[in-house]
Amino acid sequence: MNLARLIDDHDADRPALVSGGTVTTYGELRDEVARARGGLASCGVEVGDRVALVSANDREFVVGYLAVLGAGAVAVPLNPQSPEPELRTELARAGVKLALRGPEGDVVRSVDESSVPGYQGSMAVADLLDAEPAPLVERAEDDLAVLLYTSGTAGAPRPAMLTHGNLTSNIDQILANPERPEGADEVALCVLPLFHVFGLNAMLGVTLRVGGTAVLVEHFDARATLDAVGEHRVSILSGVPTMWAAWAALPDVKPDAMATVRFAVSGAAALEPAVRRAVNDRFGIDLSEGYGLTEASPAVTSGLGHGAPDGSIGVPLPGVSVRLVDVDGEDALVGDPGEIWVKGPNVFAGYWGDEEATRAALTGDGWLRTGDVAVVDDDGFLSLVDRAKDVIIVSGFNVYPAEVEEVLMLHPAVEAAAVVPVPHPHAGEGVKAFVVVAEGAEVDERALTDHAARHLARYKCPSTVSFVDELPIGETGKLLRRELR
Repeated sequence: MNLARLIDDHDADRPALVSGGTVTTYGELRDEVARARGGLASCGVEVGDRVALVSANDREFVVGYLAVLGAGAVAVPLNPQSPEPELRTELARAGVKLALRGPEGDVVRSVDESSVPGYQGSMAVADLLDAEPAPLVERAEDDLAVLLYTSGTAGAPRPAMLTHGNLTSNIDQILANPERPEGADEVALCVLPLFHVFGLNAMLGVTLRVGGTAVLVEHFDARATLDAVGEHRVSILSGVPTMWAAWAALPDVKPDAMATVRFAVSGAAALEPAVRRAVNDRFGIDLSEGYGLTEASPAVTSGLGHGAPDGSIGVPLPGVSVRLVDVDGEDALVGDPGEIWVKGPNVFAGYWGDEEATRAALTGDGWLRTGDVAVVDDDGFLSLVDRAKDVIIVSGFNVYPAEVEEVLMLHPAVEAAAVVPVPHPHAGEGVKAFVVVAEGAEVDERALTDHAARHLARYKCPSTVSFVDELPIGETGKLLRRELR
């Protein structure tokens, strides 16, 4: 098997991708991917090598992704908006050999090859296409396919290992849901970033599997993306809650602007019932909420086709087992909160190079401890009630406090730092930093936010900074974030 085979069995003349106004058919996509595999081989990429993808949502990303998988290598999608220091750290941690860049991935060219052990630099995806086609390399289900950065249950981001079997299984699980994409007539608006597992597998992977058309959108703009829904007759529309809120708030929009949409899904952050109602009132579509995480490839539950009530993330997908576990390690009773545990062939293989974190996330018998807390009602519908993780969700993107705090601590004027979420009118949550200034030092908020921006993607940077004399520390020495909140 090989996940890259998901494009093999479709009509060569059917449109596979729409990117920048250019249509790529399945026949053209298969040809470009085969030549890109040949290009990778000529660069010395071998089975198991890690190859980064630094590109926006464009044709180059898709061709590079499928070529890396098809060559038997491991794809490492990275945010093309990340600054050079962040990319350098991620390349090194994943042991990347080569980086492929799209038109918006030029930042990776600034990474000094000598600063990353074993790294041979970057090249444009387009430069791979001059090679002779190379055959696809067969892989086993438990062979590694993708490394995606996530924090797991705590700490700084680390690469989660997703196998060919994990990713393929989750596509199958999504397609086994009562309401699901059916075939080649489906058109998906792929506006969720492809370096995020939601966009990569739940949107792009599912769409290509059924032979549909993926309309690739590089940047979210509410008006432009809504126009694209009508222009391309989009039938599958997924977004984070802030996107849905933005669409519903647009002025001068016709009620039938989403008339072609058959599957409307919100994920990556909690969906406020008011947003769900606003979408229904404005466009006449039923917006469903789901739940997932990188370590589950990603989808775990769905409300599609189940009549899930407001605030519910639905029920487990077919083939996915879910437990709610209380503080005593027992199954929680109906109505009582419990940590979500997940089991199934979609559950990841662990964290790259971090056995301790892997043992903390996976039980001996294969259950994934998600760190998220939910309740189940008498009808079997799950609802999230808390995040055991400290993760901050900014416009659907995960921001891990430990990563931001580590960067702030690099500033010579900072003695201690802590980061917590705060409400944000457009992004859902924002990042707020509390900073203790070192004795005798001087620094202001602007200097610290500029410092963070040189090391982190913009959405991870603190929007506000408060200076305090000390941080609240518990008896065990642990930071008490709840007091800062």
